[in-house]
Amino acid sequence: MHERAARTLERLAEFYSAPAAPLGGDPAARALELFHEVAGSVPAYAAFLAEHGVDPAAVRTPEDFAALPMVAKESYLRKFPLAERCRGGRLDGNDTVAVSSGSSGRPTVWPRSVVDELAVARRFEDALVNGFGADEHPTLVVVCFALGSWVGGMYTAAACRHLAAKGYPITVATPGNSVDEILRMVTELSSQYERTVLAGYPPFVKNVVDEGVRRGVDWPASGVRMLLAGEVFSEEWRELMGRRAGMLDADADTVSLYGTADAGVLGNETPLSVRVRRFLASRPELARELFGDSRLPTLVQYDPLIRYFETHDGTLLFTGDGGVPLVRYHIADEGGLLSHADVLAFCQEHGFDPGDGDERPFVYVFGRSLFTVSYFGANIYPENVTVALEHPDIADDVTGKFVMQVRSDADEERRFAVVVERAPDRPAPEKVLVSAAIRAALLRLNSEFANYVPPQYQTPVVELREPGDPEWFPVGVKHRYSR
Repeated sequence: MHERAARTLERLAEFYSAPAAPLGGDPAARALELFHEVAGSVPAYAAFLAEHGVDPAAVRTPEDFAALPMVAKESYLRKFPLAERCRGGRLDGNDTVAVSSGSSGRPTVWPRSVVDELAVARRFEDALVNGFGADEHPTLVVVCFALGSWVGGMYTAAACRHLAAKGYPITVATPGNSVDEILRMVTELSSQYERTVLAGYPPFVKNVVDEGVRRGVDWPASGVRMLLAGEVFSEEWRELMGRRAGMLDADADTVSLYGTADAGVLGNETPLSVRVRRFLASRPELARELFGDSRLPTLVQYDPLIRYFETHDGTLLFTGDGGVPLVRYHIADEGGLLSHADVLAFCQEHGFDPGDGDERPFVYVFGRSLFTVSYFGANIYPENVTVALEHPDIADDVTGKFVMQVRSDADEERRFAVVVERAPDRPAPEKVLVSAAIRAALLRLNSEFANYVPPQYQTPVVELREPGDPEWFPVGVKHRYSR
């Protein structure tokens, strides 16, 4: 107990030093060091290595490390008991547990300690301080993620409280995903602060802003900023929310976090990454050249000393410490890695100077491949449809949530269908307008759709549902965009 307390105090002192003590070292060497420590202290990982015939002592170089078997949910997390995946085979060595959203299956339990929160708090510090100026402007952070066992809300609240305790003028409010409670907090408290940060999933934060507009909330007077996570959003969405909430600086007023229940926040948008992404948003041919796809991924920067990324067949894996330490964990997000130098050189080669910024490397993320639907052999992605619903003639009348499906009729004719959630207290948009906008976006952004799908099957079937429809848009759970 005393050893654990001493380690915790040492890490807390390191984090609370002002400015934060810089991390140093070689990322590959740190990953290798973590591997040896985990192989010697985590029973499940030792057994996993033995099953694959790996002698930890023989793993000495980055090349040896890169040849290690990948850890995945089916091969590791669901195979070995939870306690055996913790150091010493003991669950009580952690402070708390959270669960994943279960978007890829049944929820997974993730233990963690207060020390694990500090790595995540560094990413929140980067977003709130370097992005939103929370070191100089008193800031109210309103946690709009679901609370309870789900990881997003509790992790956000904990990380922001660490920053407040460090001395930043930050106060955390935790209404959770209740629109009424969020707006009550904003109405009562935001006037006491120069910044009000709404932290949540993009479609839910949009609901909050839209409902606030309907109730007469003066968002511009609140100095709104948005801290978002959980899914890819378009630059059209960023512009739309900027207009509605009175955010004037598109490069810095909205920050997306790349985070998972598995390891907290892995990376975050920076003003530099946003400028690059906004440049590529209008140049799909350049996006394809840089990312291998004309879709626009989430583009963030990350600290390789804390989360060591690798790629495998167009998907991401990472190594990171935590209550359940993970070595070469295959998270299965589609994406890739880019160096800081390569990104700047690419932009400058195409006539764009993104300016100065953080020199950390970049990771780009398209999202989980299981959220796509296949139609005539074409993969259709949620972000393709998202852009269509942000069309000026449609955006005010929908919430931005939708569900994609491929349906078969009585004659087994397959049709691409999209169920769309209407905005509260707004007239229903014309289905034909929504359908045409989706088709146009798919033809513009998705070359597979344009080339694989016969023209007579390219117009989607659109259904409109009421806000919070329990079958399609249940309140209080993480939304899924495909079935």
